[in-house]
Amino acid sequence: MLEVVLFYIASAVALLATILAMTRANAIHALIYLIISLLAVAVIFFLIGAPFAAALEIVIYAGAIMVLFVFVIMMLNLGERGDARERQWLQPKIWFGPAILSAVLLAEIVYLMGTVQGPATVGIVTPKAVGLALFGPYVVAVELAAMLLLAGLVGSYHLGRRALERRH
Repeated sequence: MLEVVLFYIASAVALLATILAMTRANAIHALIYLIISLLAVAVIFFLIGAPFAAALEIVIYAGAIMVLFVFVIMMLNLGERGDARERQWLQPKIWFGPAILSAVLLAEIVYLMGTVQGPATVGIVTPKAVGLALFGPYVVAVELAAMLLLAGLVGSYHLGRRALERRH
């Protein structure tokens, strides 16, 4: 019963953080809310018995990919105007929402680590089981996702190249 309540709390945090990420006009604020959403999804994965997927969610998505987003945003800095905006972003009122959502997730994880002996489901999903599922019955979905990512990469290259050619 407790796991169900924790699941709904993490789901609510993920949903709220995702909505806030989509509605922020500022890219950094949206990025912070997106990181919180990804951490909440990692908690959900842990609760449903997939600690490996939870670890991957944190390391790959909330870690590596978000760092790339931060570097892109830093590279697009607009000089003095951008510096003035960054000083404005560092005000404590800006961090109130992400801090509250992160505190809820932190309390949930601390509680889970201290009291729950294992995942909420009967079996644990191992990395081998993930690999067998991805390249077994779901191989078509994996290949389609790879093609979609490749199409996005090629499309962004061409759009960026066109924008660069227009500047020069």
